[in-house]
Amino acid sequence: MDGRRIQGYLLTGGSQATLRGTCNRTGYPQEGSILIAPNLEAGLYDAIVTAGAVVCGGGGQTGHMQSLCRGRGIPVLRVDEADLAALVGEVTLDLEDGSILVHPDPAAGPDPAPGVGSPTAEHLGAACAVIADFQDIRTVNSCGPNAKRVESFFIREEFLCLAAGLSPFDALDGGPAEVARYGQAVAERLGAFVEELLPDQRLVLRLLDLRSDHAASVTEQSAVAVEPNPELGLHGARWLLGSTPYRDALHTVLDTLRARLGDRAARVHLSVPFLNDADEYAQLRAHLELPADVPLSAFIETPAAVHATPQICAAGASELFVGVKDLVQFYLAADRGNHLVADSYQTRHPAVLDGVRRVVEAGQAAGTPVRVFSLGTDLTHYLDRLPTPDGYMMCTAELVEVLRPEEPAPSGPPCCAGH
Repeated sequence: MDGRRIQGYLLTGGSQATLRGTCNRTGYPQEGSILIAPNLEAGLYDAIVTAGAVVCGGGGQTGHMQSLCRGRGIPVLRVDEADLAALVGEVTLDLEDGSILVHPDPAAGPDPAPGVGSPTAEHLGAACAVIADFQDIRTVNSCGPNAKRVESFFIREEFLCLAAGLSPFDALDGGPAEVARYGQAVAERLGAFVEELLPDQRLVLRLLDLRSDHAASVTEQSAVAVEPNPELGLHGARWLLGSTPYRDALHTVLDTLRARLGDRAARVHLSVPFLNDADEYAQLRAHLELPADVPLSAFIETPAAVHATPQICAAGASELFVGVKDLVQFYLAADRGNHLVADSYQTRHPAVLDGVRRVVEAGQAAGTPVRVFSLGTDLTHYLDRLPTPDGYMMCTAELVEVLRPEEPAPSGPPCCAGH
């Protein structure tokens, strides 16, 4: 076993070329460890966010938990599930060739990361950072003068719940008192986020979009439906439309924010997930009984929503967020979490880019701001081939690589090693 090298596939990168650590197979958090898991699930949230890296046996580049890792700069490597059993003790991940060295040479050490690519902060427009917690806001806002290019921070409510130890379905099924407590807890978390914002920044909350397979791993008391295809099941706007307790919880969120933040509560905006058309948008706004001064944006992540973009704008959407990761899987019928169809899941496919182009052009015609999600590896491609949106969305770790100014080339003799 000594010196065995296991070849894998890098799903998300990090800031180092190599990374050494101790394997964690428990599913519980161990700071800086290499988490080993067959698949990344919401129930592993605490173990994932404390890990130095993750090795899994399945899943694609843009699954929800993989996206969480990308945003936090946590490398994720996928290997054949049969190889997971060999990952014990100390291992070294080679993030350049996607391999793992088992029982490595103790003298092995990390190498510097490759340099930043050609896109610059100017290309991002009014950028939106995809975050998991308020530490991500601090990370982005520590990027010097370019931090001001980040106009907004986007967070999923389900990620906020995981970080706060909340079980949404249990709370929403627990009666008025539990619903109110849930709303207050979400608001207190959001309030802490707002405290980290620079003066011209805002926070966009994507309303609860907890798929049944993810909900099952974080729900202890409530019944969770078993769906044959949760990705296409009861979640997003269609679930929100059927939940009165969630409406009440959201009102508690808004009331608590106003009480805590006063006028600054207006810096928290809301966004509808997994939307198909303007009728759904209008019905949901009415169902939620939102005050007229609360902006509600729309996520465009299904082909139906792409073709309904002009009508969604006319229905009052305050802005549009193009969820490219979901668009890819729905346009190409390729599950983004299934590595067996990874070759078919193409974020640069002409059909996908045509859909994104339609949204950007429709938003521009209606005067509705549009922000397009991009993986770091796709940004140059999108910049070359798409009309310019109002801004790009990127996960924190990848966005920071674009925002940080390049170090000036040294002049004169090199410094000594001890400087």
